[in-house]
Amino acid sequence: MTDSGNRGPALVKMISLADFGDAEGLQANAGAAMRLALEAAGSHDSPVVLDVPFGTYHFYPEHAVKAAYHITNTASEEENPDVTKTIALLLKGLRRLTLEGNGSLFVIHGKQTMLLLDGCADIEIRNLRFDYAVPTVTEMTVERRGDHELDVCVHPDSHYELEDGRLTWAGEGWRFREGPVQHCDLAQNATWRVEDWPSRAERMEEIGSRRLRFHFGEEDAPHVSPGMTVQMRDGIRDQVGVLIVECEKISLNGMGLHFMHGLGVVGQFSADLTFADLDVTPRPETGRTVAGFADFIHLSGCRGRVSITDSRFAGAHDDAVNVHGTYLRIIEQPAPDQVRVRFMHPQTYGFRAFFPGDEIAFVDARSLASYASGRVAAVEMIDAREFLLTLEQPAPVLHGEHDVIENVTWTPEVVIERNHFARIPTRGILASSPRKVVIQDNRFERMNMSAVLVAADANSWYESGAVTDLRIVGNQFIDCGGEGHPVIRIAPENESSTSDVPVHRDIRIEDNRFSTAHAVLLSARSTEGLVFCRNEILLEAKDGSKDEMYSRGLFNGPYPDGLFTMERCSGVEMAANSVHFMVTPTDGQNEE
Repeated sequence: MTDSGNRGPALVKMISLADFGDAEGLQANAGAAMRLALEAAGSHDSPVVLDVPFGTYHFYPEHAVKAAYHITNTASEEENPDVTKTIALLLKGLRRLTLEGNGSLFVIHGKQTMLLLDGCADIEIRNLRFDYAVPTVTEMTVERRGDHELDVCVHPDSHYELEDGRLTWAGEGWRFREGPVQHCDLAQNATWRVEDWPSRAERMEEIGSRRLRFHFGEEDAPHVSPGMTVQMRDGIRDQVGVLIVECEKISLNGMGLHFMHGLGVVGQFSADLTFADLDVTPRPETGRTVAGFADFIHLSGCRGRVSITDSRFAGAHDDAVNVHGTYLRIIEQPAPDQVRVRFMHPQTYGFRAFFPGDEIAFVDARSLASYASGRVAAVEMIDAREFLLTLEQPAPVLHGEHDVIENVTWTPEVVIERNHFARIPTRGILASSPRKVVIQDNRFERMNMSAVLVAADANSWYESGAVTDLRIVGNQFIDCGGEGHPVIRIAPENESSTSDVPVHRDIRIEDNRFSTAHAVLLSARSTEGLVFCRNEILLEAKDGSKDEMYSRGLFNGPYPDGLFTMERCSGVEMAANSVHFMVTPTDGQNEE
């Protein structure tokens, strides 16, 4: 490791967590010792390696740092008025630090943000695993389904109380009764959202050790088969798994993130983030099926290069990866060179979204087209939702009363390669950046919605922005999507009255393999320069239409009806794609 000047190699300072307590005490309660070790690391000007001897370490809320952080896409003021986070490991203002875990496991107790990096630079955290002692998503396995009752076995890590025939889930400092529910079929490696049927049961009773019976009235028992797992959570994102805020050159390498409460890994106004060889799945020895309470990786307002490679993602309760910026609505122009802007979505507010020198784009909220640019000279944060921006030059004449601005400086180049995505109830990857984005050599397995979504909207989530260079190359899409959810969906939320203005440009979908029985492969709107070439398409057909399917066989075109939908797209190129029908006979053996 070398320093940033020309003074030659910098000496590396070695620090061991073992220097801050005896082994037994450290593993039973590591929070205070880790705080001292991080303080020691921060006292050195030279690069530091903080070494954690292999072991299992427990972190409790009473020894955690308490600090207020506003985090994008988490919870509104009404949902969670107190933004104080309980932080197991806080790295604040640290430079040139390597945290070497040696394969150790950090066990989190209670609701905590496991790891928070604030204002750090040149940090690598590697070979370290995190998990919850009592995950905030509960699990139970269906044993029997009757007409009006359902028997389940509750996972040992999910704790409950029964009182007057009502079920309450209870963990370390938290309780809930109702909330989002998912079903998980491990045999199909799939999960999907369902209604909150446990809460509508007339009553429940305990019929054995950790075995419950749900009784229903005239309504039949829910459609869930024996062997499936039922997952429940309370739905309020009051903590996150990992927060990286206003940092640069951060690397998470060879890490296990086996459960995260709230939004998962959040990058917020940070630069050059690397995620390599992550294991974002439940630890096999726990027998659990859930690794995340919401998204796995959620990056908002980042810049530089974002890299997500060679990782495994399975068992989420929302999207696997979401990369976007944030549109803020222009609500006033107090002076020719000033605009007052506002965070609009209830769950996104309170953090610094602009810095002097940032380039901004003025965007028509109806067309989502950028019509002017500017540069920020000064920023005043009026309150948690509003900023007064002073510009270097006068602001343009606005197109409409709901127009928005986007911070163009804080947009990243994105590389997402060689990852495996499974058991995701929603989308695999959402990517909205005007810089180069590459999604390559990934395996998407049974995403319940679109495997890849390219959106942008200025009226709902306010997630920016327009894509100008996207490559989706060499991926495998296995039984993704379904009714209303194409495998790849390009769907900016612009108004039809502005159809002549494309939102997204230069999207190439090449050399991928699609395998599906029912989904639209590609749906696109308001896109210019869309290429879909050299893709292999394997369509499943049930026995009974066998002769028809075989008679069509393997060919390069034309394409069967319903595989593609295009709306207000231009410069579309489709060539050299192969379509192959695979018939599934009644004996269960596939034939080609």
